[in-house]
Amino acid sequence: MIKPLLKYFNIFFIILFISCADDQVKDEIKQIDVDLEVKRFDRAFAEAKPKDLPKLKSEYPFLFPTQFHDSIWIAKMKDTLQMEIQEEVFKVFPDFEKQEQEMELFYKHLKYYFPEFNIPTVVTLAEEVDYKNKVILANDYLLLSLDNYLGKEHRFYEGIYTYVAELQDKEFLLADIAETYAREVNHKKQGRDFLATMIYYGKTRYIMQELSPFLEPHLHLHYTAEELDWAQRNETQIWEYFVEKDLLYSTDQNLNDRFINLGPYSKFYLELDSESPPRLGQYIGLRIVQDFMQKNPNVDFEELLKLKEENVFKQSAYKPGK
Repeated sequence: MIKPLLKYFNIFFIILFISCADDQVKDEIKQIDVDLEVKRFDRAFAEAKPKDLPKLKSEYPFLFPTQFHDSIWIAKMKDTLQMEIQEEVFKVFPDFEKQEQEMELFYKHLKYYFPEFNIPTVVTLAEEVDYKNKVILANDYLLLSLDNYLGKEHRFYEGIYTYVAELQDKEFLLADIAETYAREVNHKKQGRDFLATMIYYGKTRYIMQELSPFLEPHLHLHYTAEELDWAQRNETQIWEYFVEKDLLYSTDQNLNDRFINLGPYSKFYLELDSESPPRLGQYIGLRIVQDFMQKNPNVDFEELLKLKEENVFKQSAYKPGK
């Protein structure tokens, strides 16, 4: 009786998600037709026998480089570690319904704002926890390594930095996809100073936000809800620190490691450092871009991406806490 009940509740929560997300989607976006295909290669490979290899290679030729002999793939099928990875992935992703619903909504937004993009075939993988390559957009395919979304406490992530492991959770899967596309369109940073870097990343985070407005706000920054709350409560103090220390127009590359790049926390060289979330420079950049777009509602993404970071800053009239 328990399993049917669990299935019922899974369906209920998927319907609830669709209903809540639908409230945040513009009518014209809802009408966009998206033919999204998701192929569970991780399951197909896990269930395959050596005799099935020719069929797999025929269906997924892009996953089987020709320079590798069939014996490599057959050995992988029998590898105990590979089988364990596949089993753990299936425990977390026994089905993919909720993720497919999120991705369909995401691609509706992508086609609305960036119609030049084609809808790829999404292919799920179970690999060897390469957290630097969770999502790969390659031609007509989007490859998702589900072994990177098993939950921050999973034993596979022992030995990985805690601040990296915290992002190894399925709640960040759609945010990772959104970031992949946002980086595709926001590929050119024009200024060299710290302010330009903040706003460059702010543009990326803003595009992520607009492509997936149905996600919780903290996910657009790859934060926990608590980290976003900390950043919001301390936004004025963060900005004052940047201004008082004359960091805005500095070209010191060390500022990237302190406030832009992934790390355990942001580095003010103060006692509060260990309490702070990382990448606070990206958070401030997002806030500047949000203020700019609020004051310039007729500016579209193409114009935003072309604007110099300095112009975005001046026209934003950004003043935290005001």
